[in-house]
Amino acid sequence: MSGLNASLGYFLAAVIFAALVRTLLKKWPRFGFILEFASSFTLVACRLEVQTIMDVGEWAGGLGPDVTFTILFVVLLTHGVVCGDASGNPTLVVLKFLQLEATTLPTLLAVAAQFLGAHLAILVAVYYWSLELTDMHMIKNLMSTECSTSLLVSVLHGFFTECLCTLFFHLVLLNLRHRPALIRVPLIAVLLTFLSYTARGYTSAYMNPTLSYGLTFHCPGFTFTEYAVVYWLGSLTGMALALVLYMGHIPRIFAKNLIYSQKTRSRVPKGDKGEKKI
Repeated sequence: MSGLNASLGYFLAAVIFAALVRTLLKKWPRFGFILEFASSFTLVACRLEVQTIMDVGEWAGGLGPDVTFTILFVVLLTHGVVCGDASGNPTLVVLKFLQLEATTLPTLLAVAAQFLGAHLAILVAVYYWSLELTDMHMIKNLMSTECSTSLLVSVLHGFFTECLCTLFFHLVLLNLRHRPALIRVPLIAVLLTFLSYTARGYTSAYMNPTLSYGLTFHCPGFTFTEYAVVYWLGSLTGMALALVLYMGHIPRIFAKNLIYSQKTRSRVPKGDKGEKKI
């Protein structure tokens, strides 16, 4: 457990960075894409360390799945509290665009910033592992070129797994969007941890294109295109299906409700009815 002290310091540094960026940008909401950069960086950087604990910690540090998934939950909960509406997830940014809540340019800037943050997180994590502060990191540094992919099934199977997990995640998120953060953030952290645990033998249910890019795209076993089909196309398809099921249509594409009929009934007050009869 002593090896977790270095990991804790690493987590705190990433979280403090995101908190500082959020504090500095409160007066400049136009630069929200920078907060998305910080959010993506923090999420990917922390998840890379969590993945290291999952892959190496069990036999190098005696850390079982109960410890690792508890750490994952705490990381997700902290990220949700510190970063707020900046999710670090391109599917959520595109979701706002499809709901007509964001325009084209801010959406593109936010997505680009998220991928840039994820790439920077990879570089920082690799440098951190190279310091070999613990035995776990020394082993991870030796294994850095031989990482194991998170995609443990076929491309088609992986696509449907990511699609279904993302569909379920976004349906829950859409239903919780107007709930207080005190309720919404912990529930989302629990859901993400549960889906990650359930799909760990399939795709790990990242449901986030930048997160999957940071955690598994560089691992051998599949081509970049195959990873993109599973983790990018699968996530975006699941998000779009969730929006259709929730709203009945995609406002950016279809103005007409394709599923639910909207019957507007005009209610006339009783007093008005009496006046009309007179």
